[in-house]
Amino acid sequence: MMKKVVILLMIITIASKFLGFARDITLAYFYGASNISDAYLIALTIPTVIFAIIATGISTGYIPMYSKLESDYGVEKANLYTSKLTNIILLLCLIIVGFSLIFTEQIVKVFASGFEGETLTLAIKFTQISIFGIFFTGVIGIYKGFLQIKGKQAIPAMIGFPMNFIIILSIFLSTKVDIILLAYGIVVATAAQLFLLIPFVNRTGYKYSLTFDLKDENIRKMSYLALPIIIGTSIEQINKVIDRTLASQISIGGISALNYADNLKGMVSAIFVTSIVVVLYPLISKMAAKNNIDGLKKSISEAIVGVNLLVVPATIGFIIFAEPLVSLLFGRGEFDSNAIYMTSSALSFYAIGLIGFALREVISKVFYSLQDTKTPMINATIAIILNIVLNIILSRYMGVSGLALATSISVIFCTILLFISLRNKIGSFGLKNITLSFGKIFLSSILMGVAARNLYVFLLSFNISNFTSLFLSIVVAIIVYFLVISFMNISEVNTIIRAIKEKKIRKRI
Repeated sequence: MMKKVVILLMIITIASKFLGFARDITLAYFYGASNISDAYLIALTIPTVIFAIIATGISTGYIPMYSKLESDYGVEKANLYTSKLTNIILLLCLIIVGFSLIFTEQIVKVFASGFEGETLTLAIKFTQISIFGIFFTGVIGIYKGFLQIKGKQAIPAMIGFPMNFIIILSIFLSTKVDIILLAYGIVVATAAQLFLLIPFVNRTGYKYSLTFDLKDENIRKMSYLALPIIIGTSIEQINKVIDRTLASQISIGGISALNYADNLKGMVSAIFVTSIVVVLYPLISKMAAKNNIDGLKKSISEAIVGVNLLVVPATIGFIIFAEPLVSLLFGRGEFDSNAIYMTSSALSFYAIGLIGFALREVISKVFYSLQDTKTPMINATIAIILNIVLNIILSRYMGVSGLALATSISVIFCTILLFISLRNKIGSFGLKNITLSFGKIFLSSILMGVAARNLYVFLLSFNISNFTSLFLSIVVAIIVYFLVISFMNISEVNTIIRAIKEKKIRKRI
């Protein structure tokens, strides 16, 4: 059942990400990697970062707390807790918006210290509008967690559709009517996400209640659980702020280049990693609550190998096809050769750390399910300190690409530390098997990459278009990878192959 839900989420996420790419392509076409796109992306980033610091901690702490209340006291008590939390979040959003409107210029300069003149003015105007999207983002964080608890994981995965469609429309209209529509588009797109969730939340029987209690015991317990997550998340968001601030100082369009590359990297995380984690987290939380450590370990091992199976070949693919991929997706309109170079270079170096990003997401959720939120927080602190040091050193020699490489090195190092911490906490969870499987997957991915790259160069030598050459090379890469991996005797792969064969036999019967 879990595998079927993961596959469904992957399909929805792939479709949503394609629309997300259409959004990035639209922005790149009309505004390229320019001061306007930089200002717009900062206005898009500020509300997300400010509230993501709180929303991630709340949504992560909310799921185990709701599950416990529902189990101990029933659905009505758990739903009342949800309403109280929603109202507290809305009050917090009101305070954040008020503060942001008063100190908009100072906040923008924190996020992009290199902005000045017209770029700074634009970023301030955009942010004064986009900041109102925080009200919707706060409630979205709670309702997504609520639906995941209720087994409705597919619904939260769909909120990217209305958001991306509205942003695409606002980018297009901004070129015809007024550039300020870029900022209004952010707010309307965020609101559309919430309006998609509300009907499905109501269908579960939940009824919003205008109740407010800061002294509620369960709110306090969740706050204690969420506080280290909030601190850890804030550290990660600070890391992004530092990257973008340094990028704004390195070159015009540096922020945009990092953003486009980060979104491409994020595609893999969203499709493969998030789809697995969304299903895994409630499952292992229940196992941890019942002290089913053996089941927990088995689920962790399977999830890690599953992530490796998908993320490692994607990493190799991004590294060898960064430039043609960026050129194909964004290389038109105002997106010039310099923008292609900056974005593809950043993508190559982000890709190096892709497996680190993926596995850290999985392992962090294991700690949260065990109600240990301090270990991931400490890990995030180490990561940002290392990243800042590497940022300063590498950006001097490599520019924007150095920022991406610094992020990758720091996340890989800290993911290894997180693995060690987990083993010390719960004992062996199959690291030997995981390492052996990783080696086989890595070798298969290398063979895939060699075959795909050689085919791509061969096709280009016959003056075949970049699109056709890239498409055929990716198709061949997928075929080669699955052929090689099927002979590597990886237990998780063997299980999938057996399931497919059994399904074929049943159909024949």
